[in-house]
Amino acid sequence: FWKWVPLAPTLSCLFFFAPRGTTAMRCAAVLAAAAAAFVSLRGNSVGTDDSNKTAAKPCNCEAANPMWHAPPMNRPSKCVFIDLGAADGNTFQQFITNGYGPVGNCPSGGAWEAYLVEANPRFEPNLRAVQQQYPGKVHVFASTAAYMCAATTSFFLDTTNHGHNYWGSSMSASHPDVVKSGQVKVTVPTVNVIRMIMENTVQGDWVMLKMDIEGAEWDIVPCLASSPFAPLVDAFYLEEHPRSWNPDTQTTEADMQNAKAYLVSKGVNMPQYFSQTFFLLNGTEPAGSNTTLGK
Repeated sequence: FWKWVPLAPTLSCLFFFAPRGTTAMRCAAVLAAAAAAFVSLRGNSVGTDDSNKTAAKPCNCEAANPMWHAPPMNRPSKCVFIDLGAADGNTFQQFITNGYGPVGNCPSGGAWEAYLVEANPRFEPNLRAVQQQYPGKVHVFASTAAYMCAATTSFFLDTTNHGHNYWGSSMSASHPDVVKSGQVKVTVPTVNVIRMIMENTVQGDWVMLKMDIEGAEWDIVPCLASSPFAPLVDAFYLEEHPRSWNPDTQTTEADMQNAKAYLVSKGVNMPQYFSQTFFLLNGTEPAGSNTTLGK
């Protein structure tokens, strides 16, 4: 069992002190990783060990890991915008032009950073251009799929919806737009969304998580709900797609509803949301227009 989790941090959290504040959150991660390793050894398919992964998934839920590194807790607070399914940067443009609330209201006099994740290689030049426009503030994960663990995966391209920013690209070969496009696929790395949150945010930040990933949310959302780092998220803009777009998921409709309810109970605001791509095409009110940034 102990080969999975460093012994000293786990024993320290269990026996040697009563953790508080940020230290408590880190201890929760250590103990969660220990529990996940134990569950994995008992044969459960959800945990930090990939040896029991299903054939359909590139890897299993990794909700915490004591080897992750949190940022300095005394760094100035800021808004952190994490965009999963960033396309060509159109949702980021909504954020920077106050579509998710006045950026000037961000902590530390309007400080912010953004993390843009997009699996479709078509959009890599666009996202690199955005990163160059905001050096040190925009961090791009191009040709990378957002997921609940780090691995590689097949990613299927929507090649037909030219007027809709190829919005049907997906990790699922069963997505209707993927089928329509002939199931053209590429292989891309995945990034663990939970690790991204833990390693780039602190409790004083205002953290916005936007997720529009064509069905993969059915795997990620329950994993996020099981993580001790979920409360770091202040506002979660989830575009939920039909479960049939991820036919290999083990998440039931009830599981998804329970996961969302649990996130809300932990203080995560989940306003009704739809794609900013849809907004740009149809001129509908943006989802975050009435959000007040900052704590």
